[in-house]
Amino acid sequence: MRSFNYHKPDTVDGVVSLLAGNENASVIAGGMTLLPTMKQRLAAPDDLVDISGVAGLAGVSMDGDMLVIGAMTRHADVAESEIVREKLPALAKLASRIGDQQVRHRGTIGGSISNNDPAADYPAAVLGLNAEIVTDKRTIPADEFFVAMFETALEPGEIVTAIRFPLPELAAYAKFPNPASRYAMAGVFVAKTGDGVRVAVTGAGPGVFRASDIEAALAESFDAGALDRISIDASELMSDIHADNEYRAHLVMVMARRAVGMALDAG
Repeated sequence: MRSFNYHKPDTVDGVVSLLAGNENASVIAGGMTLLPTMKQRLAAPDDLVDISGVAGLAGVSMDGDMLVIGAMTRHADVAESEIVREKLPALAKLASRIGDQQVRHRGTIGGSISNNDPAADYPAAVLGLNAEIVTDKRTIPADEFFVAMFETALEPGEIVTAIRFPLPELAAYAKFPNPASRYAMAGVFVAKTGDGVRVAVTGAGPGVFRASDIEAALAESFDAGALDRISIDASELMSDIHADNEYRAHLVMVMARRAVGMALDAG
């Protein structure tokens, strides 16, 4: 790790000012991804802009029928929030299974979705629930936010300030974790709303994606048995030292059935 300049502004405007025109500056929140990357010398920013001191970026609240979670809210706080547990228990349970205890007490929801790791858990919830990502400049629909592996619709210098989640009728998340990293080898978030069914898959492909065939089957009948005739095309899924694409395709269907069952049991 080489030397860098460290900044800790206390306002969003201060963050934006430090990032403006500085192509080699990086925002740091919990540091669960950036710091290991810097230690491996895979990233070498000249400036680190720590947003942990910015007031108003952490916390959970309700805004009408939307659950609003500040970008700096740590995984453990999402998992333990009484509001989240009451209004969106599927998200609380998802957060409780991210990484290990140390990661959950340092990592943040905004950092996770901004990094967009293809095996991260939160992107599945954001996409599956059709959430809105609020930045210092605009509001981005979930369907437009996740662009590609480790790439989002965020522009240079733009930061996430909050995520707004609509409340579903039923929802659940099931994942098969890598036993070492606890990242998802396949994770499926299922949500039923008045507008239909959304199903988001993480860990299995090069990025989080919606499973349209599963959505269509569950829209006809929201029951695990409705998926018996459905299969996932393995050709676009990942193969690595942990699992090949055929195995991941199988895991997606297993996790989808499990998530539907969990949603029905919770509902």
